Amino acid sequence: MSMNVVFVVPFAMKTTLRFVSAVAALPGVRLGLITMESVEKLPPEVRERIAGHWQVESCFDADALVGGVQQLQSQLGGPVRRILAALEQLQVPIAEAREKLGIPGSTASVARNFREKSRMKTAFERAGVPCARHRQVSSAADGLAFAAEVGYPLVVKPPAGAGSKATFRVDDESQLRDALAMHRPGAGRETLIEEFVQGREFSFETISIGGRAVWHSLSHYMPGALEVVETPWIQWCVMVPREIDHPHYDDIRRIATHALDALGMDTGISHMEWFRRADGSIAVSEVAMRPPGSHIVTLHSYAHDFDLYAAWARVVVHGEFDVPERRYAAGAAFFRGQGNGRVKAVHGLTEARKAIEGLGVDIVEMQLPVAGQPKSSHYEGEGYVIVRHPETAVVHAALGRLVSNVKVELA
Repeated sequence: MSMNVVFVVPFAMKTTLRFVSAVAALPGVRLGLITMESVEKLPPEVRERIAGHWQVESCFDADALVGGVQQLQSQLGGPVRRILAALEQLQVPIAEAREKLGIPGSTASVARNFREKSRMKTAFERAGVPCARHRQVSSAADGLAFAAEVGYPLVVKPPAGAGSKATFRVDDESQLRDALAMHRPGAGRETLIEEFVQGREFSFETISIGGRAVWHSLSHYMPGALEVVETPWIQWCVMVPREIDHPHYDDIRRIATHALDALGMDTGISHMEWFRRADGSIAVSEVAMRPPGSHIVTLHSYAHDFDLYAAWARVVVHGEFDVPERRYAAGAAFFRGQGNGRVKAVHGLTEARKAIEGLGVDIVEMQLPVAGQPKSSHYEGEGYVIVRHPETAVVHAALGRLVSNVKVELA
């Protein structure tokens, strides 16, 4: 049975196009793209696989998306049955467009639960999901009053942020005033302030179909994302352990289920960031209703020896998912340049290979920095190596040796 699907892709980013290609590869799918760029900006292999394209001024405008879908229906030869997007910032506008067009999928109200962080935390509190104390403030005075109640350190972030961007830890009143001056909170442009949760940071991924979780996995951040953002010299790692069903994770599995129920998760993949404090207790940071970044989709693919990109496409288009067997632990070591400018040299590669050689890990993917490459604007840095092994401890050791030996020199 054929189905017309529209994928919203503001810009032709490599990672996003992997999801586009996965949907295009589904049997019977006629795929149309809505973008903010001309069709010529798409790689030839993507242009060959789509049945329609429409360019809009803004993919973040629900009315523009409605108009784009209506235009694509004539190109695709019939009504559109799914509207998809991989970026977090698009989940609300595509949900609004679905409602206006009568297309199945998550509602705008549910999308806002995931996108608007203060609204999310309120839902958590009502459902008894443990999370940081928080307040959405519309003035510096409100922020200072919250600090007086909760104390320091605090985290200041935009209420609809993604990927730790524009997020700051503040340790005293002076830093809080500086952060608020940068965010400039006001009516209609509120800023979220929350208690800084200290502990080890993890993520928790779930595939849900019709509101029921059918698969889960998790990852370890080493160190946490905010520390990485604030400390440019840190070369960090993300690891997905093999033992995701270990009793050590029973509490987060239970809490994650409550959190997704509270937010109204329907069908798709979710990405939850959470902390385990020194006393063992858990605090959920936030949840996104979209695929995770930082190569976590790729890591899960290697850990299960299957293609999670293709599996995600089947979930969001057909509501189908075959639970894979967990065979490996996997991890990514990210290499970040020291200083400013372009990549001058990469040191320690030979030493790093020797250091992990005896561990028996497989290097399954790598993208090494090259001379002349500009410094990345993202905390993932200028390159990475992905490894896997049946034993989690071996992967953990290999990641440590990689980031200890490899150094990227900028000049």
